[in-house]
Amino acid sequence: MMKRNKVVWITGASSGLGRDLAIEASKQGYDVVLLARNRSKLHELKKEIESNRGKAFVYQLDISQTSMIEDKMNKIMQEVGQIDVLINNAGFGVFDKVEFANMNDVEEMFSVNVVGLIALSKAALSYMLRNNNGHGHIINIASQAGKLSTPKSSVYAATKHAVLGFTNGLRLELMDTNIHISAVNPGPIKTPFFDRADQEGTYVKNVERWMLQSEEVARKTIQLIKKPKRELNMPKWMNVGSTLYLLMPKAIERVAGKRLNQK
Repeated sequence: MMKRNKVVWITGASSGLGRDLAIEASKQGYDVVLLARNRSKLHELKKEIESNRGKAFVYQLDISQTSMIEDKMNKIMQEVGQIDVLINNAGFGVFDKVEFANMNDVEEMFSVNVVGLIALSKAALSYMLRNNNGHGHIINIASQAGKLSTPKSSVYAATKHAVLGFTNGLRLELMDTNIHISAVNPGPIKTPFFDRADQEGTYVKNVERWMLQSEEVARKTIQLIKKPKRELNMPKWMNVGSTLYLLMPKAIERVAGKRLNQK
């Protein structure tokens, strides 16, 4: 029998980190299922991948429409027939103080970043457990914000706290299977994410010298497929700060409170 390529599903694949994840996965020899709302950008990416002898499938998906996810999953599985890895990358943020927060933004962030992620993971699990002999990998793109919340990112950080809580609980639920569950916790990445999150440009200006390159985050994330691990934290120094905050939050808030207010 011919050895089949692993098939990697990626949400939010039309731009930013999702796009780079798809390109890197294809470079590493995986077939990719590209999922996002913007069909035209997905087709552009598909052409780029196929021009480099990769294989890509395009499906329009709005993960905030959770009632449609199961039907969409069934349709894709009928046509593609395989899901080895799911990378839950789709997500967005809007930075604002809670007193000025738009509740439509709040609800949308939770719908996309949390509820949609859970719904798609649930749908994927049923196939991994049934069709893959209990093998598979779910990689959730969380954030250092899920460990350390800062001013004006209260709601966004809350969604990423939820993603980490879900990821850790799901990992324990699946301990007796061969399904790996990983969380990727990057700091700020230079992507179009901030076009909406930071419309004033204040945060980007303050942290630009520390921002991660999307291609590097994508490369290290795709490495998890061959070498699964519980968490990938980038950059390491930022994760040290997040860990110290968990151990002594009062001291960190007192010493570094003003430094955390970059937005």
